Amino acid sequence: MKDQDCEAIFARLSEYLDEELPTATCEELESHIQNCAPCVEFVESLKKSVGLHRAYRPTDDLPAISPEVKQSLHEAYQRMLEARAAGHTG
Repeated sequence: MKDQDCEAIFARLSEYLDEELPTATCEELESHIQNCAPCVEFVESLKKSVGLHRAYRPTDDLPAISPEVKQSLHEAYQRMLEARAAGHTG
């Protein structure tokens, strides 16, 4: 198949995967994809990416930062600001 055909396929894949295309268009895409190794590879990669995205579940239960750690971070930040100021005044 021509590169132009592949580019047209890539441009329509999102609509295809979301089942937003007419049946005839889907059949054309499927026919091309079945007979085109680069498109097969791309579609398989896209399916894996979509699957990983759907499986991802961020945790809402992040551990709290202790007051001691917050204080330590604040002190380190203040030291960094002071070092910058001292370096710029020279």
